[in-house]
Amino acid sequence: MTTPRRRDTDAVVVGSGPNGLAAALALAREGFHVTVLEAADEPGGGTRSYEDPDVPGLWHDHCSAVHPMGIASPFFRTLPLERYGLSWAHPEIPLVHPLDDQPAAVMHRDLAATLADLGPDAAAWERIFGHPSRNIDALTESLLGPQLRLPTHPLVLARNGPPALLPASAVAATFPTDRGAALFGGIAAHTIGRLDQPMTTAVALVLGAAGHAYGWPSAVGGSQSIWKAMVAYLEDLGSQVVTGHHVRDFAELPRARVALFDTSPTQLAQILGTRMPEPARRRTERWTYGPAAFKLDLAVRGGIPWTDEQARKAGTLHLGGTFQRFAAAEAAVAAGQPADRPFVLVAQPAVADRSREVDGIVPIWTYAHVPHGWAGDAAPLIEAELERFAPGTADRIVARHASTPADLEAGNPNLHGGDIAGGASTPTQLLARPRLSTDPYRTAVPGVYLCSSSTAPGAGVHGMCGYHAARSALKVLTA
Repeated sequence: MTTPRRRDTDAVVVGSGPNGLAAALALAREGFHVTVLEAADEPGGGTRSYEDPDVPGLWHDHCSAVHPMGIASPFFRTLPLERYGLSWAHPEIPLVHPLDDQPAAVMHRDLAATLADLGPDAAAWERIFGHPSRNIDALTESLLGPQLRLPTHPLVLARNGPPALLPASAVAATFPTDRGAALFGGIAAHTIGRLDQPMTTAVALVLGAAGHAYGWPSAVGGSQSIWKAMVAYLEDLGSQVVTGHHVRDFAELPRARVALFDTSPTQLAQILGTRMPEPARRRTERWTYGPAAFKLDLAVRGGIPWTDEQARKAGTLHLGGTFQRFAAAEAAVAAGQPADRPFVLVAQPAVADRSREVDGIVPIWTYAHVPHGWAGDAAPLIEAELERFAPGTADRIVARHASTPADLEAGNPNLHGGDIAGGASTPTQLLARPRLSTDPYRTAVPGVYLCSSSTAPGAGVHGMCGYHAARSALKVLTA
């Protein structure tokens, strides 16, 4: 543990996930000295990686593994992270959604190739993703921020904003076949919640458009390469990251003009204690957390033997069958009931990044959506989905490492009950994140800001929550 310097610190950031580091970089690039305090032994939050204890040299990603918003982020694109070792590995195919009784649905990076592959579903796909993918930079600048603000690109927002408000179920119903509906709906399921709720199309709109414009890459060497590049750049700017420093009370912070918290609203309220006015505390207590992830990391010799040849070329796969099937599973999970066949996400980073392979063994990243705080074992359910679409997978597994919702929270306190989205993705919390305001990052305590994924625009490795919070804090620092 490094002792934080108590003088010459303009800003302190608590938490070194991608949003905390983004906030620190946004301030440091303006010439301010920033101290980042991290409770864990290494920075990174959801971008950390770990070495397989059974297969030396094989690296798994703790939380995030594939980064369409990392490469498409308006703020990240301004950072010279490639100078600090970050590079992206693109699979031949970004996304495949296998189906039980018909060819898998495929999202190619090339929009035209996707349309050709979708056949009768092409017109619906073009209607949803054509304009957004051709205007992705304007779209992300418009949508990845507070909802109450003047739009930076009003024409783009006017064109794409109304569809984003729709329930994913309504949009899925416009596809003529199961293939198109499943491919679209699987992207929308990254919302982690009911797919018949308003605004669940927004996640699919941004992720799908980013996939066509920028791809769905992984970071070469694992997601840890993201935080390592960010920290190296931050240190070159004269600021510091202090690990092993668990902040439990606001009084423990170094003296600084502003403090930004890459924590959940619940943690922030605990740290502030009686410093937080009672109305703000009551509002924080109303913040709710959503369904959880059950994570299963696999070391697989020779990779997954997918029946569909396209799946073997994909960086990401969505398992769950038809839209109707996994939408019902998502609804059950949101209601607190585990699904017999949950929606499962799979990442195969070694398909694009051969440095992740060790003696023919590759890391396979999976997680299933389960109820909040669920104490059951979803590993057999995940493996059953893999066997459904890739018979013989079990015979190739060299090592398994499961993380329950409780394990995820123990490793990262931001993940309350295993919720990796920073809060339930209800219409209210998607719109008012964490409150409806032109500046939702500023708290009721002067000089204190929230910059985690519990703020707008929400979950994802894009740093935009931290960037916008830093822009708010700059009003104090430059006053």
